[in-house]
Amino acid sequence: MGDGLAEGADGRCRCWWPGDDPLYRAYHDAEWGRPTADDRRLFEKICLEGFQSGLSWLTILRKRENFRAAFAGFEPAAVAGFTEADVERCVADAGIVRHRGKILSVVNNARRARELVDEAGSVAAFVWRFEPKPEDRPARVERGAIVPQTPQSLALSKALRKRGWSFVGPTTMHAFMQAVGIVNDHLEGCFCRDEVEAERRNFERPA
Repeated sequence: MGDGLAEGADGRCRCWWPGDDPLYRAYHDAEWGRPTADDRRLFEKICLEGFQSGLSWLTILRKRENFRAAFAGFEPAAVAGFTEADVERCVADAGIVRHRGKILSVVNNARRARELVDEAGSVAAFVWRFEPKPEDRPARVERGAIVPQTPQSLALSKALRKRGWSFVGPTTMHAFMQAVGIVNDHLEGCFCRDEVEAERRNFERPA
């Protein structure tokens, strides 16, 4: 078995990082790296990656339904209308990460997302512009080739910051790009890698 792979009780080889946690494993198998052009899902992922900063993704994943309830399902139009009372409600919500700066960031980013739709047609159309060219990707995606940020994630981070987004640093944006299938960082030998590649081949990039 290659470096960075782990064989589960079901006999399948996976990336090492979900370990044996059933929720984390299900996220790895069915969601992480699968390409999407759904603006709500993309907005949610940007926001949750911001909350994850300094924490483990599993912590956020376990609270995701609470986050969705607190932030109106991450519908940007709804969150953009949040008032100070809504912010205080979220700050008092023990089911989420009660970080005032990150909560305010979600509201800010919802408003910036609406502006981005006016500019680019959709959030998806904007973020997929930063998909790396094949020649800019590793020849083989192995554990040693996984990096915390890339030129493309840095460019996306700068572009969003220029437009007023917050908690969108290059490392956060790289994690976002991995999660929503803009890159496929399932390791060689992980059973998901070929599935994700097939989905990416058939995926219609938003224009």
